[in-house]
Amino acid sequence: SECHFSRIWKTRHPSCWAGVGGQLFITGSRWRVAVPHTPGLCTSLPDPVKGTECSFSCKAGEFLDMKDQSCKPCAEGRYSLGTGIRFDEWDELPHGFASLSTNMEMEDSTTESTENCTASKWVPLGDYISSNTDECTATLMYAVNLKQSGTVNFEYYYPDSSIIFEFFVQNDQCQPNVDDSRWMKTTEKGWEFHSVELNRGNNVLYWRTTAFSVWSKVSKPVLVRNIAITGVAYTSECFPCKPGTYADKQGSSFCELCPANSYSNKGETSCHQCDPDKYSEKGSSSCKMRPACTDKDYFYTHTACDANGETQLMYKWAQPKICGEDLEGAVKLPASGVKTRCPPCNPGFFKTNNSSCEPCPYGSYSNGSDCSRCPAGTEPAVGFEYKWWNTLPSNMETTVLSGINFEYKGMTGWEVAGDHIYTAVGASDNDFMILTLVVPGFRPPQSVMADTENKEVARITFVFETICSVNCELYFMVGVNSRTNTPVETWKGSKGKQSYTYIIEENATMSFTWAFQRTTFHETGRKYTNDIAKIYSINVTNVMDGVASYCRPCALEASDVGSSCTSCPAGYYIDRDSGTCHSCPPNTILKAHQPYGIQACMPCGPGTKSNKIHSLCYNDCTFSISTPTRVLDYNFLALANTVSLAGGPSFTSKGLKYFHHFTLSLCGNQGKKMSVCADNVTDLWIPEGESGFSKSITAYVCQAVIIPPEVTGYKAGVSSQPVSLADRLIGVTTDMTLDGITSPAELFHPESLGIPDVIFFYRSNDVTQSCSSGRSTTIRVRCSPLKPAPGSLSLPSACSDGTCDGCNFHFLWESLAACPLCSPADYHAIVSSCVAGIQKTTYVWREPKLCAGGISLPEQRVTICKTIDFWLKVGISAGTCTAILLTVLTCYFWKKNQKLEYKYSKLVMNATLKDCDLPAADSCAIMEGEDVEDDLIFTSKKSLFGKIKSFTSKRTPDGFDSVPLKTSSGGPDMDL
Repeated sequence: SECHFSRIWKTRHPSCWAGVGGQLFITGSRWRVAVPHTPGLCTSLPDPVKGTECSFSCKAGEFLDMKDQSCKPCAEGRYSLGTGIRFDEWDELPHGFASLSTNMEMEDSTTESTENCTASKWVPLGDYISSNTDECTATLMYAVNLKQSGTVNFEYYYPDSSIIFEFFVQNDQCQPNVDDSRWMKTTEKGWEFHSVELNRGNNVLYWRTTAFSVWSKVSKPVLVRNIAITGVAYTSECFPCKPGTYADKQGSSFCELCPANSYSNKGETSCHQCDPDKYSEKGSSSCKMRPACTDKDYFYTHTACDANGETQLMYKWAQPKICGEDLEGAVKLPASGVKTRCPPCNPGFFKTNNSSCEPCPYGSYSNGSDCSRCPAGTEPAVGFEYKWWNTLPSNMETTVLSGINFEYKGMTGWEVAGDHIYTAVGASDNDFMILTLVVPGFRPPQSVMADTENKEVARITFVFETICSVNCELYFMVGVNSRTNTPVETWKGSKGKQSYTYIIEENATMSFTWAFQRTTFHETGRKYTNDIAKIYSINVTNVMDGVASYCRPCALEASDVGSSCTSCPAGYYIDRDSGTCHSCPPNTILKAHQPYGIQACMPCGPGTKSNKIHSLCYNDCTFSISTPTRVLDYNFLALANTVSLAGGPSFTSKGLKYFHHFTLSLCGNQGKKMSVCADNVTDLWIPEGESGFSKSITAYVCQAVIIPPEVTGYKAGVSSQPVSLADRLIGVTTDMTLDGITSPAELFHPESLGIPDVIFFYRSNDVTQSCSSGRSTTIRVRCSPLKPAPGSLSLPSACSDGTCDGCNFHFLWESLAACPLCSPADYHAIVSSCVAGIQKTTYVWREPKLCAGGISLPEQRVTICKTIDFWLKVGISAGTCTAILLTVLTCYFWKKNQKLEYKYSKLVMNATLKDCDLPAADSCAIMEGEDVEDDLIFTSKKSLFGKIKSFTSKRTPDGFDSVPLKTSSGGPDMDL
């Protein structure tokens, strides 16, 4: 048994003994025994009486009367939980609670970072207790011993998913209870109720929060109130109602709040009305003096149109009315009832006989006056367009969320004002003025439905303006299928009249919410009611069961031209004149929401081609480019899988480590985006491998903030704030600029191999205040022979988070698979010497090898050849024969030349005779035995040198041969 001590009870004989104690037995029962005031003075003490069992308990609203051991109802003005306790006053931390804070950096938390978290605790704020809003881990603890099984229940307000909020219970062996229920889900509207079963014995309750202030805005805190624990033990007394509450009947298990303009003290059975010159809010313990009314305490609105088409301008006091009209200096409510002409109906509506606006039937359109049938060959462009605000449309509602206790009030947050709708006066300036538009579904064109990747099914555009003197905020939130509203965009401070467009990517029931808060300060009252937000127009396209403000051309059915419309097949545009469908040319995409004329077919960017239904351009992981010397062909299929990359670690001011985590898919899958980034802050309990993330994004490139599991101490890392960086592939090229996107070469170290970088250019659909044209991404794919596939990804050294301006992201992907395909220009041949009559030709890659894949090296070629010895013999023999032949020929021609000279000499001598003379005889008579002198001249033996000298001296300077002759008279020789 765990019943260690009993209570001390008063008795009828105080002079004799003080009361009855309890003794613990193994059976779990208790006894009533008499204890004297002074030991030894009293005799004849009553015998011990067996009391109630340890597990005995009373019902809620009852207490145990110790005198007769029975349960009795609580009196008026008091309450009890029977077997439990309740904590509903948070002016200070109740007894038994502990609030402590630690830094999430568990493995190497330093003294400095721990000291940074000393102030990050749960803070009591009157009606509730508030969590921290920084990245420290703040824990609220309460230890309780249960005599029997019981429950713990509480209310919580958890609006911001950038905080992890968990509630869990451990027993005295530090064993947690059911683990699946520890992760709390964000609240959708106001406070949520949560209950957990508790086991008998010791239980330690933990409320733990960790925020991630790595974003620009501060997280909204988690609030907890009305903690009730049952199964503790019976209670021997009832608790008085706290101030501001009352219990008007017996047996109450809780106390009611006093209504507005009333108050109560502690333990009251009813509330007291405030004096006429005072006021109070709901659940007040006192009344406040009414201030004098000012122009900030009323607002104006319009009545519905009457039968004459007129509306009345009405002035109303802001509720709850806390000001006094009769006080000195108070303003009076301006006169109401001034009539003005009603504004027109909104496009797609028509005025009825009683001046109300009704939607035009399908197949017709209007500009706000009368309905007209769509002409033949056209169809209504259905949607909702609100630009006149005489009454709030039926699919919109408005309310006020208290900025103090976060409960919804039955008040109007936005008021109509003719050509705009504006924020009314709230109960306090920190209230949220909420306007919600609910759209049941959409009917996009068939060509949009046929494409699973082109996610735009509709779009919402609104024109707004904010006028602020303090730190006001306007939130635009989107909810899907009644899920929690997700903030899409926030505007702080005064903003001039501007337009904002949100792309709807899912055909589901959507809710669009605008929330305006004048200031976050508490207890400001109504100082800044002139700070307002205005919405001038809201336009939603392709709405199911919507109305039309115009008709658009459509494709005509061939069977009955002019009678009805049908949709063109996906990828076909409509000819405005004939209404016929024509296919878009190859490698163009169709503007599906305006498919009129050939100009609706937009050409794909370089390096991309269109899919079959002409809805998107994609790259199939191949690329080709011509250079002055060759054609480079690329195949990036080895890089087609999804890859991840984390930037360097970043640290918040409190030392929390986090990473910007990128997921990339270079080509996608035939245009299907592959990268997924999720937000699992409120879904950490989902088993690994199962889908169902609360928020996830699919894109070519996406980014998330990751807090690793070794930091959080959770079984899974925290992934939050997913952002799409690339929804559309613009083109693939080696140029540095494409469609206004630039990939600066100086962001990365320059390529040094002479192979140009191939750059993939992407754009995202998200348009934000800071990125007016959406985000863009470039992936620079570089040939790196030393890095086998998939290679390595890197971020710019100057911008460690991948971006230098928050809008344009850049990545470098180095890999062998990014090299061009191998071609004959990438290898050369090496011919070996002739060995044993065989010669080999080997093909090798040029170094460095700057290609991958493609063709293979040709096989080694072997040819027959003669050895060098054979050719040497042949050469010597041929040289010898040639030398002999040349010698013979030289002798022959020299001899012949001599004879020709002799004959020539004779011709010269004969040529010296006079023309009239007869030629002399060939020879004079030579006597027998005489020598022929002419012959002797040349046949005389001379040396080789002498022969050459005589040969060269035979020509005179005038060019004639000189021949020595003897005259007939026998005179001296004469040279002729």
